[in-house]
Amino acid sequence: QVQLTESGGGLVQAGGSLRLSCAASGLAFSTYAMAWFRQAPGKEREFVSALSWSGGSTRYADSVKGRFTISRDNAKNTVYLQMNSLKFEDTAVYYCAAPGTRYTIPSTRGYVYWGQGTQVTVSS
Repeated sequence: QVQLTESGGGLVQAGGSLRLSCAASGLAFSTYAMAWFRQAPGKEREFVSALSWSGGSTRYADSVKGRFTISRDNAKNTVYLQMNSLKFEDTAVYYCAAPGTRYTIPSTRGYVYWGQGTQVTVSS
């Protein structure tokens, strides 16, 4: 079974940095794109970033572009989200996700495997 486990969340002051990790098991990790989503209280889940199976293509939401960096280490079956210059508006539960189709970066609806989430809280 596919399992995605996020870690690295916590409390940080505005302007600070965090690095989130997502350890994957139960899938051929190196053949799947991976993504990060987030959900703030009272808001819909939103796309944050995605990375292709090869690591050669990235996608970022406009709200995080230039501040966040997604990366992966296929040898460790892990995807990362480096978050710099954090803002209060970044406060949310961050979820790691994997699609149901290999080798492609799907539409938002194409992500079918989800982690349990890790809380990121940015103090103002």
